[in-house]
Amino acid sequence: MADTVLYEVSDGLATITLNRPEAMNALDVETKVALRDAARAAADDGAVRAVLLTAAGDRAFCVGQDLKEHVGLLAAGEGAGPDEGVMSTVREHYNPIVRALAGAAKPVVAAVNGVAAGAGFGFALAADYRIVADTASFNTSFAGVALTADSGISWTLPRAVGASRAADLLLFPRTLTAQEAYDLGIAHRVVPSAELAAEALGLARRLAAGPTVAYAALKESLSYALSHSLEEALEKEDELQTRAGASQDHRIAVRAFVAKEKPVYLGR
Repeated sequence: MADTVLYEVSDGLATITLNRPEAMNALDVETKVALRDAARAAADDGAVRAVLLTAAGDRAFCVGQDLKEHVGLLAAGEGAGPDEGVMSTVREHYNPIVRALAGAAKPVVAAVNGVAAGAGFGFALAADYRIVADTASFNTSFAGVALTADSGISWTLPRAVGASRAADLLLFPRTLTAQEAYDLGIAHRVVPSAELAAEALGLARRLAAGPTVAYAALKESLSYALSHSLEEALEKEDELQTRAGASQDHRIAVRAFVAKEKPVYLGR
């Protein structure tokens, strides 16, 4: 894996760190490939029970596409077909990254330390929980460079803020402060910048020590219910509760509750 993305697993927690602080963690090809591979590794590893997506430096979480590299790739690819052109990065990189993060059968936390723009915003939204520094900001950015939405943001943003507000933010890109992001439902928690790393790590470790099967079921249930009827959602709840109820962690939790002890989950 490239040095532009760091990957570490410890005590059931996979930490993925975007590591181009000198470029505000912009996404060049090398970084996109490494992030895709890291996200897939975390999603597929049964020993990983939670994921923390974060970034190096204090200026940016990720400003999206590296436009300095992008302009050169555009020039080099003049006349190329859609399968070979530079915009194939959506299919080859962005979509797999979002699928891995949003589809992981385990909770994903994004620790947003600074600017999250374009695909950086999209990747943060693909996480299940966003803890945000008070100095962070968000911007959709796409229309500002004559592009449409990618990185899953056409799906995730309306679910966070509503369809009307999402259209406003996409059609008229502007910077949202951390407080505005919290008020809109984009950020789940805002903390002082100096406390972000410790707070995010503590939160992610708590999730990594939790009932992983139940967390996976909760993710699936919430995603399913957004696009199905009440009756269908009730059926899905029945299916998923049966799965959670058959887990070892459920039995551990019930025994601990009766014994008035703290449960120690196995993640299965």
